[in-house]
Amino acid sequence: MTQVPELPTVEVVEYTDPLCPWAWGSEPVFRRLRAALAGRVHWRRVYCILFDHDDDPPPDPAAETAWYVDYVAGISGHTGAPHAVRLQRVAESSWPSSLVAKAAELQGNAVAERVLRRLRETVFVLGEPADTTALALSAVRGMPGLDWERLSHDAASVAVLEEVRADRAEARRPVPEVLSGLGGSPHPGTARETAEGGYRYALPTLLFRVASKRRTVPGWRSWEEYAAAVEELCPGLLSAPVALSAGAALERYGSLTDPEVRLLTQGPWPPQHVVRAETGNGPLWLHPREAAVHPATTPR
Repeated sequence: MTQVPELPTVEVVEYTDPLCPWAWGSEPVFRRLRAALAGRVHWRRVYCILFDHDDDPPPDPAAETAWYVDYVAGISGHTGAPHAVRLQRVAESSWPSSLVAKAAELQGNAVAERVLRRLRETVFVLGEPADTTALALSAVRGMPGLDWERLSHDAASVAVLEEVRADRAEARRPVPEVLSGLGGSPHPGTARETAEGGYRYALPTLLFRVASKRRTVPGWRSWEEYAAAVEELCPGLLSAPVALSAGAALERYGSLTDPEVRLLTQGPWPPQHVVRAETGNGPLWLHPREAAVHPATTPR
């Protein structure tokens, strides 16, 4: 019997922030990519702290919010991702949502995926960014499968704080190939200069790494660009994406945007019993179990 050689272990590093609009717009492709690589890679998220503690406060918060609303709407024009009907403010800090997202990883991948997704939705669906610990924890309370008391404890722990601090530092050591000369996208992902005089990864950026080889795909990119990077690095690793039925997709993900419906599902849409939550430019589709505890459909 011919033995199939084992493929090498590939690490995927996702540089992101729960409150980043380009990362939110990349969710459909990232969900598809994670499904196509499931069980074949180690996927690790690095929380980069887009909104930091030491950022200067805006001289005119209302004017900054108005500018940011237009900025997010412009990004939605490229990605098709929902944006909120009304944004209450620009996020003051990424630390609380990043700590909660990192703490959720201690409860397994499925819980971590749902928690991060809900934190993203606080900005781009609800219009109130989870920029305090209270808001971040409140946003995910009651989520199926989540031990909320444990999450609250872990998010306040020194261990999780140190992990997010390490994430922030790692994000400010970008690989040389993202420092200049990038194109091919409305958000090509060239590394950003920092107040300290260095650089950090633009968000989102995916780094695929195996042994001494790597491929970096920065910014907002198509499925084909991610698939090509994986194939160049490790031929045969990527499985063919499988579109799910409407019911199976809702069961798996809990919430779906229209771009995700188009990329991840097949067959008639919308399914029976799906709950529709309105945003500023289209619906967020919710599994009934998700809708029962989602801030978009339940009073808080």
